[in-house]
Amino acid sequence: MDYITRKYWFDCKGDERDKMKILVVGGGGREHAIVKAISKSERVDKIYCVPGNAGIAELAECAPIGVMEFDKVAMYALEKQVDMVVVGPDDPLVAGIVDVLETAGLKVFGPNKKAAILEGSKAFSKDLMKKYNIPTAKYEVFEESEPAIKFLDQCKFPIVLKADGLALGKGVLICKDYDEAVAGIHEIMDDKKFGSAGNKMVIEEFLTGREVSVLSFTDGKTIKIMTSAQDHKRAKDNDEGLNTGGMGTFSPSPFYTDRVDDFCKKYIYQATVDAMRSEDRDFKGVIFFGLMLTSEGPRVLEYNARFGDPETQVVLPRMKNDIVDVFEACIEGRLDKIDLEFEDNAAVCVVLASDGYPVSYEKGKEIRGLENFNGKEDYFCFHAGSKIVDGKVVTNGGRVLGITALGNDLKEARKKAYEATEWVDFDNKYMRHDIGKAIDEA
Repeated sequence: MDYITRKYWFDCKGDERDKMKILVVGGGGREHAIVKAISKSERVDKIYCVPGNAGIAELAECAPIGVMEFDKVAMYALEKQVDMVVVGPDDPLVAGIVDVLETAGLKVFGPNKKAAILEGSKAFSKDLMKKYNIPTAKYEVFEESEPAIKFLDQCKFPIVLKADGLALGKGVLICKDYDEAVAGIHEIMDDKKFGSAGNKMVIEEFLTGREVSVLSFTDGKTIKIMTSAQDHKRAKDNDEGLNTGGMGTFSPSPFYTDRVDDFCKKYIYQATVDAMRSEDRDFKGVIFFGLMLTSEGPRVLEYNARFGDPETQVVLPRMKNDIVDVFEACIEGRLDKIDLEFEDNAAVCVVLASDGYPVSYEKGKEIRGLENFNGKEDYFCFHAGSKIVDGKVVTNGGRVLGITALGNDLKEARKKAYEATEWVDFDNKYMRHDIGKAIDEA
């Protein structure tokens, strides 16, 4: 049965259903948090997820379809007669999964390919910020290594090298001197350490200050800001070791003050949505703003075109709204009617990883103690890399679990989250012990 035939059958059946069926695309901790939020909606009858993981499978029906298998995802969504598809990861968004699903007649939450370039190309996003006077670090873009190396003669160190494309959150090198920068340029552009993401590269001035992550919903015209968060990217304590996809996070950031919020609303948030619209790239979905709070004011470090991971694990548990209402408002262009609200509390997430991440690590280790989270209010065990083998839940990735706890304030949430990390165990379990340490300095 082709798309058109399936869509006709789907449309004819649509009026018979009162509650919604939703398909989530992805299989990490972010998607587990999204599925958990959707499961709380009284409007939802059934949740599907592709490919999902062992934790998501407790809330949704999962199918072994890859996030880049767009036609299979579309066919599955039509077969299950879903009312909405929510796309989690960056790769499928940048590659155009939303365009494929919408062509199949599906309602989709997430930016189309033209809009997802905001994350897909750092050169595009930097040029956009320069064109529309959105505050960011000074930079230059290069397509070959030799001119990039020559440019280093003009630079002050340390300097930041960024692979232009997607690199699983690892395509950024901070180089303390000239020799390290030359080696980094060769790694990115010549050795292709990050694959085709390094076909083009951004050299950027090094900014100092507090990093803050701010997620937002937008319908292409209106933007609504979620609560702030702060990620911890380095693999080891005291921000040492290699860059990772994120080893933990907390929300809200005590450094994201009303003054910072006012500045960003005036010069960054709405300005970005308006800039994308002016470029005929209307953005519908989530824009993630990675900010550096410098002595001269906030600067945009990066954009993501989707929920952050692991920021989602501390932001969504604090949101009061029915997330399905917000998704629909973004898709239908009526986000201005939504009053986005968050609890007056705090959340901390500590990632339990496989020792050796992000370089090399073993999979297939049995995860013990998951039952300890059953019935526990204010505690969440979000699965990032897990699967079921012979009836047992085993590790299936570098980042395995995101242990999240809510508290009246950040210190209480941090204490509870670290206590909960002891409830679960697996061989080669590894974590940072200083997630949220900056709270003590606020």
